[in-house]
Amino acid sequence: MIRENIEWDIARQEFLTSEPFNHVIIDDFWQADIADQLYAEFPKYDDDKVWNGVYANAIENKKTCNFWDRFPKTTYKAFNFLGSDWLTDKIRFVSNRKDLSLDFGLHGGGWHAHANGGNLNLHLDYNIHPKLGEQRKLNIIIYMTPEWNNAWGGGLELWTHDPETKRPKTLDKLVDNVYNRAVIFDTTQNSWHGLPHEIQCPEDKSRNSLAIYYLSEAQSGAEQHTKALFAPTKEQEGDVQIYDFIKQRAGLK
Repeated sequence: MIRENIEWDIARQEFLTSEPFNHVIIDDFWQADIADQLYAEFPKYDDDKVWNGVYANAIENKKTCNFWDRFPKTTYKAFNFLGSDWLTDKIRFVSNRKDLSLDFGLHGGGWHAHANGGNLNLHLDYNIHPKLGEQRKLNIIIYMTPEWNNAWGGGLELWTHDPETKRPKTLDKLVDNVYNRAVIFDTTQNSWHGLPHEIQCPEDKSRNSLAIYYLSEAQSGAEQHTKALFAPTKEQEGDVQIYDFIKQRAGLK
């Protein structure tokens, strides 16, 4: 289902030497016909019968679906393939982590969509799976909107970590929203990422992506948060209500 000539040795080298945390970008991830089928199966943003996760608040504006029974044939097969032994072995090789396995429950994964005005504050993903007790180690996000204009925004921002404030410090890389581009990154290295600026796309467009997560046995001393930890935007700094909501969203209050 994916492009046959991906150079996994190069991907491993890039992943293990990248900053601000381990990551690699693989363009033309799916075979072209598969990518087009996946895009054709992606639900419309206003199809409220599909989305089981709807977020519209001060720190995130998006819709998600991780219900397998709502995935059409190609999408269903694609998520299964992402957890196959063959591909999982490739991901283990790239990340130098031997014990990874896909979260087939797609907790926090599946279809993701951001429409005009969509955003996602910089955040650290949940660390411990709330059902399995395993540690989330790796993300794969695959962009699924063709003919996207980068002037609309929607690129994934990767930020450095400030050990003193325990918040994101500086923007290190912007990964533009290019159709059929996969972004693979480690989630255990103070991996601040997000879409902190509102998307400005036409009303008939949305930033679509497939998202999956790989888990492994939790290491001793691993942080135990089971929900994402968000950071306020620059404009939200000092807003007590925002801070309280972030704590509530993270299950800290």
